[in-house]
Amino acid sequence: MLSTTTSNCRHCGEPLRGRSDKKFCDDGCRNAFNNEQNSGRYALVRRVNAVLLRNRRILAALVGAGETTKVSREDLLLHGFQFRYSTHQYVNGRGATYHFCYEYGWLELNPERYLLVRRKETGVHLLEQ
Repeated sequence: MLSTTTSNCRHCGEPLRGRSDKKFCDDGCRNAFNNEQNSGRYALVRRVNAVLLRNRRILAALVGAGETTKVSREDLLLHGFQFRYSTHQYVNGRGATYHFCYEYGWLELNPERYLLVRRKETGVHLLEQ
């Protein structure tokens, strides 16, 4: 005798047709269900990535077509730059610490002045600590 148990879509609740192990009506319901399940799980990651990308855009705009420029702390803050967020650091031979958001970085020259740089791609691993 064949089993007549029917299951419902885990997202919209509609009765399912087709394979007995089917969980969703279609790809749209499956995607919506998974997005809802993961929305809280990755919220912090999304917020941090948004800040990092905003910092990168600010640095890129201020550096422009050149490779370096000097700006005031106030200019960075007025653009919405958040100093606490960076992807990595680089300490040069003189002991100066550059903070980076991807390929753009900053070096504190004094508490009110910063050197902004764009790191050249050299084909080497960029995650120096």
